[in-house]
Amino acid sequence: MENVAPATPKSWYLPSKPHKFCPGCGHGIVLKALGEVIDELEIQDKTIFGCDIGCSLLSWDFFACDSTQTHHGRTTPVMVGIKRARPELITIGYMGDGGGYSIGSQHLLNAAVRNEKVTLILVNNTNYGMTGGQMAPTTLPGQKTETTPFGRDPELTGYPTKGPEFVAQLTPDNAYVARATVSKYKQLKRFLRNALRNQIEGNGFSFVEVLSTCPTNWRTNAQQTWHFLEDEMEQYFPVGELKSPFGKGDK
Repeated sequence: MENVAPATPKSWYLPSKPHKFCPGCGHGIVLKALGEVIDELEIQDKTIFGCDIGCSLLSWDFFACDSTQTHHGRTTPVMVGIKRARPELITIGYMGDGGGYSIGSQHLLNAAVRNEKVTLILVNNTNYGMTGGQMAPTTLPGQKTETTPFGRDPELTGYPTKGPEFVAQLTPDNAYVARATVSKYKQLKRFLRNALRNQIEGNGFSFVEVLSTCPTNWRTNAQQTWHFLEDEMEQYFPVGELKSPFGKGDK
């Protein structure tokens, strides 16, 4: 392959390439942070990356490591199966709020209860992005979507899912649970590094929700997008470490 640096025992290299997400989408930021952490931890040659159906599927060829694309909502059990069959590997599941909190919620819950030694990353952009912006489990009260044109009514549809909070209640002390945001890149990287470190050290379940942007379906300009992320989403979904074997939680 042209423009590829020679392989070394520690890592493989591929040229950088543009992502396939909509302009302003936060997925590219999350994946860049993840790629940098994988490189810094020097685990690329033993990492398996699995992605869900939805916007997250566009990440299937981002990294020069083994990867798999799963059926919608089935990323968690696939990565758990790989980890059980090959416990020496580092398995990373990447999904959206629909894949993790809706169709895949039973898998997330049971993997957490069993304290499976995998790392799961869930991107929360408060809507079903790939299919046109319908209401998702994380849609905020009053938020307008294609299926809630007058705003989400909690009396009819319930309140938004707070995934890290319920995962933290289901897991033992050696699990790692956090919520990050694309608006705080250094913190995002630190949380992803801790989640992978927890798996590397063989502790337990590792789960990071990342608050992300979706200006295409939110129908927002740059200023409005950042306002919704920082002033509305981060108020409803507090950012920080909810459970960590590495010391006091980071807020």
